[in-house]
Amino acid sequence: MLSIMSDVMRLGVIGCGRIAQVAHFPALEKADGVEVVVVCDQSEEVARAVAGRYGIGSYVTDAAKVFENQQVEAVLIAVPDRFHRELAEAALRAGKHVLVEKPLASTVDEARQLVALQEETGLTLQVGSNKRYDPGLSFARDFVAAGRLGEVRSFHAWYRIGTIRPGVEATLFPRVFADAQVRQVEAGFKADRARYLMATHGAHIFDTLRYLLGEEVASVTVAHRDFGRDQAWSILVTLASGAIGSIDVVVDVPGDGAEGIEIFGSEGQLRVDTHFPFFRRASDVWAYNAAEGSATVPVFADTDPYERQAEAFARAVRGEAVAKPDAYDGLQAVRLIAAVGESAESGAEVRL
Repeated sequence: MLSIMSDVMRLGVIGCGRIAQVAHFPALEKADGVEVVVVCDQSEEVARAVAGRYGIGSYVTDAAKVFENQQVEAVLIAVPDRFHRELAEAALRAGKHVLVEKPLASTVDEARQLVALQEETGLTLQVGSNKRYDPGLSFARDFVAAGRLGEVRSFHAWYRIGTIRPGVEATLFPRVFADAQVRQVEAGFKADRARYLMATHGAHIFDTLRYLLGEEVASVTVAHRDFGRDQAWSILVTLASGAIGSIDVVVDVPGDGAEGIEIFGSEGQLRVDTHFPFFRRASDVWAYNAAEGSATVPVFADTDPYERQAEAFARAVRGEAVAKPDAYDGLQAVRLIAAVGESAESGAEVRL
């Protein structure tokens, strides 16, 4: 770790692909307390183009050069999940703090290795879960944590991606620099739609569930249907407390998508409707407490969760806050993704 630190966290970004270009770099450009000093991508053309767009003085194609860079005290890893364990491990062993895109790793064993290494090094390891930095979801979490729902008894969550999403993205996203050969390789890995979609979106779903309800999942029972490119999961969830709930995940549905959760307790109920994150809009929340006899509908300014996430990471690196979600949270999400796959294949309940 660097012995001399300024108030600004000096960051190296590894991976200049789509998510980095449409989410992370625009947020990092605005984030307080963060300076990107080097970017890395296996495509020199992409690395050069991204560095040029954001006025970043250095670009490389070898991640080892980022880890060797004495200016860099922390790294953002924004590459496909099959590389997360290798790169996060190298970064931690080089004394760098790590913000790694979700999921934490490809397998439970790899995630456990990173949890152990983070504990060994004492460095910050934060998992990129931008939903935690949605102030609507934070309000809902605080409502539950304050006991205003009473005993949580049941819930229903939904995560549906609509067929109009590509058009929405084309409207909102900046031009993305890409390497055609790299895209072709990645398309091969994404061809296993069930695995790719559950890893990509399940990481969000399960982290949000644990974040909102503040407890662990005890078991899942899953029904999965494969409709070619389209996939559907219905997941019955039992929490450690004994509360029960369900999660529906469908990709794609005709038209618009939707994401949200309803939670019912002994003293109230709560509904959260979460918007496409690139609308930079906080979730809509409706929260009812029976003793008060009224509902609360908070209003928030529009927000960029990726910017808030980067600033929170910088505070964690400075020791001013605790990284959330941390490596343990990341491990729990990977365990749940694996459990869904196991239950979908066997049709049986899987206990965690």
